[in-house]
Amino acid sequence: MNEFSKITKPTVITLCGSTKFKQQFEEAMANLTLKGNIVLSLGFFEQSDHIEVTEEQVKLFERLHFHKIDMSDEIYVINVKGYIGQSTKKEIEYASQNGKKVTYFEPLT
Repeated sequence: MNEFSKITKPTVITLCGSTKFKQQFEEAMANLTLKGNIVLSLGFFEQSDHIEVTEEQVKLFERLHFHKIDMSDEIYVINVKGYIGQSTKKEIEYASQNGKKVTYFEPLT
C-alpha cells in the first residue's frame, strides 16, 4: 500500500459561467483548489480577453465543456450579480439531468 492509497478521492468540479467573468473564474479556481478539489475550467476567456472565435469553435467549446461536466462530480456556476447566460443555463440543466451537484459563486436570489 502506498501513501496515495490512503487519500480519499478528491471532488472534481467544473466551473461554468460567462467568459466575461475571468477574474471570478480565477478566484473560484484558486479557492476550490485550496480546499482540495480538482477544478476544470475554461481553456480561455474570449469575452474578457477580446478573442474572436468562429461559430464552429463555439460549438466545439460547448461539446468540450459538456465532456468536462461528464468527468465531474459537480459544477460550480460563476453567477456574478445573478447573471446566468443561455449557455450556462444549458450546462446547469445538463449537469442536473446527469445527477451532478450544482453550486453557485453567489447565492441565488
